[in-house]
Amino acid sequence: MSARSLNRVRYQRISARGQIMRVVVAGGGLVGLTAAAALGRLGHEVTVVEQASEIRAAGAGIGLWENALREFDRIGIGAAVRSVGHEIDAWFFDAAGRAVRAAGYGDYEHRFLLVPRPELNVLLADAIGRQRILLGDRVTGFTDTGEGVRVLLESGRSMAADLLVGADGVHSKVRAALVPDSAARPHPGHYAWRAVVPAGHERPEGTVLTVGRDRTRGGYSRLLGDRTMWMVNQFEVGELHGTPRERALARAHNLAEDGWHDELLRMIEATPEEAILENPILLVPELSHWTAAHVVLIGDAAHGLSPHISAGGTLGVEDVGVLCACLSADGDLASALSEYEHRRSERFAQVRAFSTEVEFAADAGEFAQRYAAFSHWMLTTAPGRENPDRTVRPVAAEFPTGASGSRK
Repeated sequence: MSARSLNRVRYQRISARGQIMRVVVAGGGLVGLTAAAALGRLGHEVTVVEQASEIRAAGAGIGLWENALREFDRIGIGAAVRSVGHEIDAWFFDAAGRAVRAAGYGDYEHRFLLVPRPELNVLLADAIGRQRILLGDRVTGFTDTGEGVRVLLESGRSMAADLLVGADGVHSKVRAALVPDSAARPHPGHYAWRAVVPAGHERPEGTVLTVGRDRTRGGYSRLLGDRTMWMVNQFEVGELHGTPRERALARAHNLAEDGWHDELLRMIEATPEEAILENPILLVPELSHWTAAHVVLIGDAAHGLSPHISAGGTLGVEDVGVLCACLSADGDLASALSEYEHRRSERFAQVRAFSTEVEFAADAGEFAQRYAAFSHWMLTTAPGRENPDRTVRPVAAEFPTGASGSRK
């Protein structure tokens, strides 16, 4: 049976049960597009509302772990996503280039796919169908009608829906209407700088992740297509001076000792000012609730995290899988949303604890230990994991001679 025929059968089956929903997804970023593609595949009538004039991506590349890739497999684009990604086999370095991993953990806890955001969003938009994406407008709020929800748009228009999915990021208007006084808050003194540049003579295995002085972390990694992404972040940055490039370069010196990372310094120096993304990090406070009768928050709108654990996108995609599983189970919409909120809020209470542990790691060795503990937990407890009995192959705590820090 063809994919088109299979989708038609699914649509008819859902329709026969009276469960077809009109769904509006607020936000056309990674998580919003993933939600739209997944819900559309279940047979629901989905419209994405995106304020930008085109589907684009904020940021350079995003790390996707096995639990996110599993969701892309379910919506039929897993192979395509893998084809544009670059597999990272992460090691951790100090500012002099000494490499470590935590003893007792293996490749499983350290491998993820680094994917360029623009290519990923194009794949998702195509999976949804461009005609289902409303560009140049923004969801500003909603009104519960009892039978559904009236979605309010910045243009003055409104849309009737059975379900509104708030995937509109840390500055979510849906969250503001659902949970008053929940505005994203600065992570005090925490900034990140990053850019994508043409690949040069830097080591192809990359330097993700180097833990340097003064609570600075960063490095670089190759992307597909002869490109390299560099990134630097620092906690407690203090007063900022100079241009974004000068600020990034000053922090990169905290990652460079004894000739280690000279190529990172050159890379930043050569990056055009306009190509550098500089972001103060914002966090979404822990919410009293994530759902209403016809509204649900997912991704950064529900749980915007600091990027230092490199898993926010993956966990947002995980939200989509759990939401779809709850909506597909027997029961009404209220029960499905309640179950989704229970599962995800419980999981994120633990994510926040791990995030704090990783943030305050004192050096590369402690970072390696705490990060491996987090990634092991995330992967082995992920919803829908098919192999819960995976064994962990211990590795030595030293970077082996001739080993590669990343590979295609």
